[in-house]
Amino acid sequence: MKDSNKIKNALWGLFISDSLCMPAHWYYKREYLKKEFGTITGYNDAPHPHPESFMVGNTYFPDTQTAKKLNRPYDILHKHIKFYNTSYSHLNINTKVHDGEHANLMPTLDERYHYHHGLKAGENTLGANLVRVLLRSVIKNSAYDQDSFLDDFILYMTSTDTNSDPYLEIYIRDWFENYSKGVAPELCAPSQIQRWSIGSHGGIIRPLVLSLTEQSSYQALGVAISHQQLTHNSRNVSSALGLLVPLLSNLLESGNPMDTILEYIKNTPLIKIHGEDLSKIYFESKGPGNIPKDKMWEIHTHYSDEYLSDIIDDATDENMITTRFATACYPEHGVPLILYFLHKNRFDFTASLLDNANAGGDNVHRGMILGLLAGAATDEIPESLKTGLREYEKINQEINAFVKLCQ
Repeated sequence: MKDSNKIKNALWGLFISDSLCMPAHWYYKREYLKKEFGTITGYNDAPHPHPESFMVGNTYFPDTQTAKKLNRPYDILHKHIKFYNTSYSHLNINTKVHDGEHANLMPTLDERYHYHHGLKAGENTLGANLVRVLLRSVIKNSAYDQDSFLDDFILYMTSTDTNSDPYLEIYIRDWFENYSKGVAPELCAPSQIQRWSIGSHGGIIRPLVLSLTEQSSYQALGVAISHQQLTHNSRNVSSALGLLVPLLSNLLESGNPMDTILEYIKNTPLIKIHGEDLSKIYFESKGPGNIPKDKMWEIHTHYSDEYLSDIIDDATDENMITTRFATACYPEHGVPLILYFLHKNRFDFTASLLDNANAGGDNVHRGMILGLLAGAATDEIPESLKTGLREYEKINQEINAFVKLCQ
C-alpha cells in the first residue's frame, strides 16, 4: 500500500523543484548559468535580462471572431500580452537576432525578458500552478472528473490576474487556438506530429500527479495517459509515462529506492542522436522550426540499441549533461537525465534537485518530474524548503486534502 507521507513528499518535491529551477529555466550555456548564479543552492528571483530568452515574439493566434460568436473566452495572456505576437494585439518589441543555443530569433539583449519575468524567490511557475488547478479540481469533486478539470483549466487561464507567470508553453497556446475555433475541449490537444515540441516534459507532469490517485500502477497508467491526451497528443509523452508511472508507484512502496531505480535503468532506452549533435542540428538550421517534419520525427524517435544501464557506471556530469543528453524539453533526453541524477545522488533529495537546477535547459519541467520521484523515496524533506515557497500555506492545505483522497 502507498505511504501517504511519501505521497505528500512527492508533491512537495514537485513544487520545491519547480521554484528552485525557475530562475535558471532555459539557460542552455552553462557559462551563462555560472556567471548569473554561480551555483544555485536555494531560491532566487528571476533575473533580467535572460541572455538566451526567445519568449518575446512567441505566437498566439486564436480565432477571435468565432470565439466571440461561441461566447468562448480566448484571452489567456492578459497583462503578459506585450511579450507575444497575437491576432488581437501588436508586438512592440523587435525580434531580429538569431542567437542562443538553437539560433532562434530573439530581441536584442536588453529586451530579452526572462520566461518567468517578475517572479520572486520561492514563487512557482504556471506549470506548477496548473498542477494546483488539478489538485483543487480533484478535491472539489472528491475524485477526478475530466470535464470538471477542463472547465477549471479554462477558467484559470482566461481569468484576469490569476496567472503571474508570463511563460505559456506552446501546448497551452495551441490548445486555446483550437478552443477558439469551436473544437470540443476534450479534443483541443495539439499533435506532436504537427507541432514537434508538444512531445515535451510538460505533458508528463499532471498525468504523473494524477496517477497517485490510483492504487495499482496498471490503473494509474490508464488514468495518466487518458489525462495526458487532453493537452498533449504525443507518442513520446505516452512512452515516458509508461516508464515513469510504474516507477513512481514502486518508489512509494519500496524500502530500497536504489534497487528499484536500477531495474528501471535497465529498461530505459537511449535515443540515437546525442545531445551535442541535436544542438548542432538545431543551430545549423537556425531553429527547429526550419527542420522538415519527417526529419524531426527521425531525430526524436529513433533509438539506439543501448540502454541507460549500459552507460550509467561511467556516467559523469561532463559526459551526460548536454553531451549525451540535451537539456531541452524532450523526454527522450530528459528521462534518462532524471534517472542519472537520482542514481548519482543515491536519492539524496536536496542534492538531486539542485543538480537538476544547475543543469539548466528545461530544468523546471524536468525538475517537477524529478521532484515527484525524489520525494516519493524520501521520508523527510527539509522544512525550510517547504516554508520557503511563497504559497506554502495554501499548497500545504491542497496537498493534505488531495492525499486524503489517494488512500
